[in-house]
Amino acid sequence: MKYLVVYEKSAAGWGAYAPDLPGLGAAGKTLDEVKVLIREAVEFHLEGMRTHGDPIPAPNATTEYITI
Repeated sequence: MKYLVVYEKSAAGWGAYAPDLPGLGAAGKTLDEVKVLIREAVEFHLEGMRTHGDPIPAPNATTEYITI
């Protein structure tokens, strides 16, 4: 499955979240670090959901850039 991940720069580093997996997020000092952390977090989260018999949400989020 392909889940959308949003990366955001902050004063302290980088954050990331997956809109289709509410409450799941990661933070790191560098973009490279947060990319590794969010991948691990998504994998761990989905594994836990499977273990508990919870339904796995289908990826539905999408993005678009608009010009103003």
